[in-house]
Amino acid sequence: MARNFKELEARMSSERRARVQAKVDALIREMPLDELREALNLTQESLAEALHVKQPFISKVERRTDMYISTLRKIIEAMGGKLEIRAILPDGDVRINQFEEIRRRIPERFAST
Repeated sequence: MARNFKELEARMSSERRARVQAKVDALIREMPLDELREALNLTQESLAEALHVKQPFISKVERRTDMYISTLRKIIEAMGGKLEIRAILPDGDVRINQFEEIRRRIPERFAST
């Protein structure tokens, strides 16, 4: 007989629930673009419409492992977010802001790659 997750969760200790929640939080913080889009209840079609591109472009971008920062920024902004680039160093994180200056110099058109 299948059990409801809420029933199983109710039987877990508070420590176990905290460990499970920590794992869920970690998974949420690290997602490929397609999973992020789906988690936000967006379709490729709706994202393409927001970016004024065709749906196959979104599909192609989601499969890429390398792309322009400007392309990624536009996608994240169309999802309602903001892209920040950080260097994670032994002594702490550093926000890299030089790409924001580049954005001001580039015409406001969507990069095709």
